[in-house]
Amino acid sequence: MSALGRPAGVTPAAHAWRQVLRDYFVLTKPSIMLLLLITTLPAMVLAYDGWPGWGLVLSTLFGGVLAAGGSGAVNMYIDRDIDGQMKRTRNRPIPSGRVPARNAAIFGWVLGLAAGPWLLLTVNAWAAALAVGAFAFYVFVYSMYLKRRTVQNTVVGGIAGALPPLIGWAAITNSITIEGALLFAIVFFWQPPHFWALALGLAEDYRAVNVPMMPVVLGERETKRQTLLYSVLTLAITLIFGAVAMMGTIYLTVATLGGLGFVATAWRIVRGQGLEGTQAMFRYSTLYLAALFAAMVADRMILG
Repeated sequence: MSALGRPAGVTPAAHAWRQVLRDYFVLTKPSIMLLLLITTLPAMVLAYDGWPGWGLVLSTLFGGVLAAGGSGAVNMYIDRDIDGQMKRTRNRPIPSGRVPARNAAIFGWVLGLAAGPWLLLTVNAWAAALAVGAFAFYVFVYSMYLKRRTVQNTVVGGIAGALPPLIGWAAITNSITIEGALLFAIVFFWQPPHFWALALGLAEDYRAVNVPMMPVVLGERETKRQTLLYSVLTLAITLIFGAVAMMGTIYLTVATLGGLGFVATAWRIVRGQGLEGTQAMFRYSTLYLAALFAAMVADRMILG
């Protein structure tokens, strides 16, 4: 490592380009794109009742990445004022000055709008419409309106984040069925407990920039109560999906035990003091969702 902080043997120009690429990648909110991969692919396997083929899978995932990455970049452009004031976000590419705001906006819009034509040409109209709808909802409804105006921003705004499995389902079936809708519902009800576990620790940050997140408006106690409620609803929806989709023992075991663990982790937050258990909830919820959707694939690929 050189004295300037770059790897030995790397020229200043190469180091600068790596930083630029890294910053534009951060604009796409990679954690959200990971959620896309975790939930879209299993939905496709379920809908196809097996492996759909690499061509369709990669085309669908790429279209989803365009929509999700574009919405993330435009969201960071819209939130650049409050991001610069919050400890968690002040080092993001735009408020830190590493990426000009205008460039970030153009980058996001190009990605997001490209998702529609790509999916329309390589997958089908339903997948294209849902992906563009997710992009538009996250940008116009959540980022521009809900986030700064209502305590239900996370809940209603979660519609966009819950669409990836429905996009995957529609990519195979070219339709929306009850199974696809239930996959959407699983992610929709899972998101609030996952985010509120993080938001509880960021309440002062959100209060400082007047963003009405639940811990700021309704307080810690109500946020914990709602976290438990949505955890119970998530467990219920996963079991309903198991019955409707006629899932096997692998999925039902993971859904039951993992869901009970999800509820128990939420209950520990309710019973705990302050932020006790919130970090454990955030980590557990991530692993739980991944395990749940992995179990769907295992059920279809192993048990048939």
